[in-house]
Formats: sequence, C-alpha cells, structure tokens
Amino acid sequence: MDTYFFGVDVGTQGARIVLVNQRGELIASDARKFDLDDRFREEQSPELWWKDCQEMMGNLIQNLPSYIDKQAIQALSVTSTSGTVIPLNADMQPIHDAIMYSDPRSAEQGKRCKTVASTYVQHGYTGFNASSGISKMLWFVETYPEKVADLHLWVHASDFIVGKFSGNYGVTDYTNVLKSAYDLEKLTWPAFVTNELGMQASWLQQVVPSGTVVGALNQELATAWGIPRIAVVVGMTDGCATQMASGAVKPGTWNTTIGTTLVIKGVTKSNVVDPLGRLYSHRHPEGYWMPGGASNTGADWISLDFAENLQALNEAAAQLIPTGKLAWPLKQEGERYPIMAAQAKGFYPEDASREELFTAGLEGVAFIERLAYEIIEELSGEKVEAVYAAGGGSNSDVWLQIRASVLNVPMYKCKEASGAFGAAIMAASNTYYGSLIEAASAMTQIEKEVLPDNSLVEAYEVQYQAFKQKLSDLNYI
Repeated sequence: MDTYFFGVDVGTQGARIVLVNQRGELIASDARKFDLDDRFREEQSPELWWKDCQEMMGNLIQNLPSYIDKQAIQALSVTSTSGTVIPLNADMQPIHDAIMYSDPRSAEQGKRCKTVASTYVQHGYTGFNASSGISKMLWFVETYPEKVADLHLWVHASDFIVGKFSGNYGVTDYTNVLKSAYDLEKLTWPAFVTNELGMQASWLQQVVPSGTVVGALNQELATAWGIPRIAVVVGMTDGCATQMASGAVKPGTWNTTIGTTLVIKGVTKSNVVDPLGRLYSHRHPEGYWMPGGASNTGADWISLDFAENLQALNEAAAQLIPTGKLAWPLKQEGERYPIMAAQAKGFYPEDASREELFTAGLEGVAFIERLAYEIIEELSGEKVEAVYAAGGGSNSDVWLQIRASVLNVPMYKCKEASGAFGAAIMAASNTYYGSLIEAASAMTQIEKEVLPDNSLVEAYEVQYQAFKQKLSDLNYI
C-alpha cells in the first residue's frame, strides 16, 4: 500500500503543488501563475496565494486517478521565498500585504541590522540587508507606526500557508529564521532583536527543526477535499527545499543549481563561518549545517549569446574538450561568490571559433564552481564527496562531464529537483520516515551519474591553475 505526501511551493510569481508517494514517484501536480499587479516585487497579497493554493489543492485531489487511495495521504509541507514576511493581528489576519524578499525599501534598516548584529554575534550570521526578514520588520514598524498596536505576530511566507492549512501560525523552522536574526548556534532569539531593534518578544515565532509536525489539516478543508486530517509539517525556504530534492542532505554532499546564476548549498558537520560573508549557513534539522552561497556567474550567457542550436553546440563541445582556453562568461560587472570583486568583468579567448567560445564558457563556469568548493573545504576543513546537479545547466551531458572532471568528484542529477518536491520530502521526513536523510535517500531518484574522466582531470588541473592565475593577474583574487 502506497502512502502519499503533498509538497506546496509558493514562489514569487506563482505556486506549484505535487503529490508523491513514499518512493518519490510523482503522482500528480498542478501549477498556477498569480494574478499580480506591478508591485509584486515589493508587496503581494498572501490571501491571493492562499486562494490559488486552496483551489489547486481541491482540483488536484478531485482529479486524482481512481486507483489512488485518498485515505493514504499522510502529510503536507510548504516551501516559499526566504526573507518574505507578513505582519498578522490577533485574529491571524494580515494587517499589511506580504513584504517581499525583493523589496529594496528596507536597505537602510538592513545596514542598521547588520551593524547591530556584528556587535553582538561572534560566529553566526550577520549579513543582513534589504532582502532580510528582520530588516523588513524594522522598516514596517518605522514606516507604519499607526499599525503597530494591531501587530500580534510576524510570520514568513511559508508559515502563512502552513497556518491556513493547520491553524498554527506561531511556529517556524530553522531555515526561515536565518534572515530574521534567530541565533542558530544557541537556538534562541538573541537579545539585540528586542533590546536594540525594538521588536517585541511576543511578535516572534517559536522555532523548531525543519520537518517538525506542527498541526493537522483544518477539519473543514479535510471534509471538503475528502481526505483525512493529514499532518501539516512546518515550512522551509525554497532554496533549502530544492537542496533536499536534489539529494544533497548528508555531510559531504553538495548541490549546485545552475540557472541564471550558480547557487551552491551543501551539508557539513560543523558551522562554516566565512569572515568575508560570501557564505552563510542554515541549520540542518539533524544538527548538521547547510552552508551556501550564490554567484553572479551562471547560464544566462547561454540564453543571451548562444540561443541558436544548443544541441549542435553541445555536440561540438564534446569533441573540443578540453579546450585549453580561458573564459569567464560573467555577463554583469562584479562578482560576489566565490570572488568578492565589484570591478570584475568576464573574459573570453581571442581568435576562437563560436563552438570554442561556447565550450570554453562551459569550462569557465566549472572553474568558478571548483573555486567555490575549494573555499568551502578550506573554511570547513571537510571534504566535498559528491555534487548533486540541478537547474537548466544540469541538462547538458557534456557540461556535467566537464564539471565532474574539473571537480574530480561524482556528479549526480536527480529526476525531480524542485522546491515543491523538496517540500514533499520534508512532509515525509518525520511522519513516514524517521529522518530527513532517510526520507531523501528513499525518495530522490538519481537520473544520471557522471564520474570524472581521468584524462580530463589531468588536463583540467592545468587549465584551472591557469584560470586562477588570470584572475590573480586581474586582481580579482
């Protein structure tokens, strides 16, 4: 008898819901774009999110295949954007629209939060800015003093949807609170949040490990949908949920997602503290740490400059590697990780064919990825054992081979690596399974394994060292 789990992903412009079984097989899914106005980067209606999620859940359940036993649905969880916050009144109704992570209006408050945190925090996260939840809370209190009397609780985006499902708005998880100033080392709200930033302790949620069951599905919803009062599991940030879906959940395993940018997340046994602020660490529900960082380098250059026949370009690249040529396909000025250089500009080799430029670009991104992992190993003292690939960049077989050989570790591509799927894994992690690691091991399906090619490993070692030397010559490192 199969058991089923819902994963709900509330993104910036739409939502997706999946239903998977205990083996991670996709049973059903639905997606919808939100009807947003032109303020969506700054503020959105959380009630709109809920309306669409509620309708999608109802439609998805109603249209399940007849062989699916609805009584075997066991749990659901939610993922959403990191840093998005919502002020609620005592009736758990929003007194203001959700203040989005991408809203820049709290930049000045972000600087103050960073200054205060840096005074009090020795080894934790202090990289607060306009995208941080705590900065937005402070901005709201200072901008709308007339609403403060009605403010009862601050919640994060996924917490609001969890609350709508279960009625419990007062609990959040380790990943959501990182940018709201919670101390993940001491597992407490630090005194400076109330004493220096003026937040009231009663406004702050209880914090539990990701994967914790926080309630049961609202009885009215359960009756309307014809399913049991399934367990509702605390939410999670979208980046961490995607990491769960990729399979990178054990110490030594890492996930690189290459989309427009390159994002690295992984698991270490100890907290990774980067004095330069390039990396920050989430808390793993089983006591480990999940460091991560985001680069401005990614795959945007492919869609901008090589959008014609990608299949032909990839086939040509397979015959050209290793090129021995140095390229860094950085499309904007400035890099933030693994290099912190506001003046950095990309470069390409001269006198190269179009196919060579494309292939050298693939190699250049792999070199940036390796440099990022070298920094991680240096800071953590731990070894990168394997990399799980996600994002559009994982669809190129030759790029996977280049990256595996440059990094000299196995690279795995999972069949389904989305935030919604990661939320479903979280839903199963402490209901059907005994831990996140157990759930991810059972539910993630490796679609492709790419091992390093020994001949490429040697050639790329030489090319990589030359790449680093060029970065040094340009004063980027």
